[in-house]
Amino acid sequence: MTSVFSLLGHPYGVPESRAAALEQVLEHSRELGFLGPGPSVFHVEHALMTVSLSPERGQLLDLGSGGGVPGLVVAVARPELEVVLLDAMAKRCDFLAESVHLMGLTDQVSVQHGRAEVLARRPDLRGQFDVVTARSFGPPAATAECSTGFLRVDGRLLVSEPPEDDPSRWPAGPLFGLGLELVGRHSDDRSTVAEFRQTELCSPEIPRRDGVPAKKPRW
Repeated sequence: MTSVFSLLGHPYGVPESRAAALEQVLEHSRELGFLGPGPSVFHVEHALMTVSLSPERGQLLDLGSGGGVPGLVVAVARPELEVVLLDAMAKRCDFLAESVHLMGLTDQVSVQHGRAEVLARRPDLRGQFDVVTARSFGPPAATAECSTGFLRVDGRLLVSEPPEDDPSRWPAGPLFGLGLELVGRHSDDRSTVAEFRQTELCSPEIPRRDGVPAKKPRW
């Protein structure tokens, strides 16, 4: 029977105790309604593609971290990667902060409460990240616009995607206006992730003010 430890113990070398702690945290997250239906192992499986595309070192921001996927899964599998979990809902941030403490990840993982449109303008967060991850954050245009301000040049945006390839979701022209280019789509029988590269720092006016990227999408 598949378990969280069987998924992360090899090839990532996650200790059984830490895998068990992650499983407990994700089950609690699901009970609170912060994760969708299905056992915790399902959500870990869904995050494995994002883990495989994440670097071993550097800085990663999980946009709209919610119930902790993929952010906590990546943090456990990549222990030398600095991870920031960002969410706009205070209750979710409280849960994430408590989970980070219970899992013994406080030296590696921090939690930021606030809207991405606002936090992307903070000097300590803007243009600082090697990777931004997003799972169910919002429509493609809003996800791209809210992510780009956090990325450094050559940083990567990893977005969980539907399995069907729909080119209209990520048009090259509007992406170029955000300093992003689509690198490719990565799929297996568990999940699909679209990968983007930050080719240049985005304009200081991006992202637009709070709520605008979703209400008035660029495409």
